[in-house]
Amino acid sequence: MKMAAENAGKEDRRSIRTKKMIRTALFDLLEKKNFHDITISDITEMADINRGTFYLHYEDKFDLLNKIEDEALDQIIQYAKEVDFSEVFQFDERGMIREIIKPIPFIQMIIDFFKENRALAMAILGKNGDPRFVMKLKNTMVDAVFRDQYILRIDEAKMLVPKEIFVTYIMSAHLGVLTQWIDEGMKRSPEELALIMTKIFVYGPMRVTGIVPGEALHMRKEH
Repeated sequence: MKMAAENAGKEDRRSIRTKKMIRTALFDLLEKKNFHDITISDITEMADINRGTFYLHYEDKFDLLNKIEDEALDQIIQYAKEVDFSEVFQFDERGMIREIIKPIPFIQMIIDFFKENRALAMAILGKNGDPRFVMKLKNTMVDAVFRDQYILRIDEAKMLVPKEIFVTYIMSAHLGVLTQWIDEGMKRSPEELALIMTKIFVYGPMRVTGIVPGEALHMRKEH
C-alpha cells in the first residue's frame, strides 16, 4: 500500500511537471506567433516531449488553451468573493466619499494576478492571444461585480443610465486599460495602475480630466 501511494505521488508530480512544461511551451510560442498558427508538433518540440504524452493530458491545443483560461477565470472569481471595501474610501459625516485611500481590491487583485502570471497574461491577453478570452474575462467580471453582486450593490431605480450600457462601458474600459498595460510590457506598477483605474471607476472620466469639479460628485456610503 505504501509503495502504491508513493508511486501515485510520483505520477502526480510527473503529471504536474509535464503540464507545466506543455503550458510554458505554449506561452513561449505565443510570443512569436498567433495561436491558430501553432501546431501540436510546435508545442511538443518546444516542451521536449512526444505527441503521445501531450494527448495524455489534453485533447488538442484548444483544450489546452481552454483549461488554462478556465483556471485563470476561476481564480479571478475567487478574488471577487474576497473583496473588502472597508479601507478603500474615506467618508465624510454625510456618508459621502471624501477620498480614495487605496485601489479597489478587486481591481488590484486582477492586476496582481496577471503581473504574477506574466507569461499567462501575454499568452491570453497579448497581441497573439485568444480574442475569445477577452469576452470570457469580461463576462466573468460582469458576473462578479454586477450580476452576482459580490462587489457592488446597485439599485437600478436610482441609476441615471440603463444598467446594461453602464456595465458594458465600465468593463470595456477596464479591459482596454488592462490589455494596453500588458502589451506595453507592464511598465506601470500594479499599485499605480490599480489606483488609476479606481479613480476613473469612482470619479468618472469627466472628473479625472478636471472638466467637472470634484464638488459635482457625491457617492453615499452604504449602511
